[in-house]
Amino acid sequence: MSKLHLVFGGRVKDPQTLDFDEKTIEVVGIYPDYASAEKAWRGAAQRTVDDAEMKFVVVHLHRLLEPDPSLQAPHS
Repeated sequence: MSKLHLVFGGRVKDPQTLDFDEKTIEVVGIYPDYASAEKAWRGAAQRTVDDAEMKFVVVHLHRLLEPDPSLQAPHS
């Protein structure tokens, strides 16, 4: 499985948080590797650089789909 990454963004209620206004979320895309995702993130972020309330992020989908077993809580 490739290491999928999601790039999305939108208007945040407070620029110091990731509390997105759900009505403004923009999905930039899903990418097969971090380098592609970072390039897309950089483009989206630079497009909105003058708006402090707009924020874009890279989500490591591969970490959600295949979590590191050593970080999992033990089963009781």
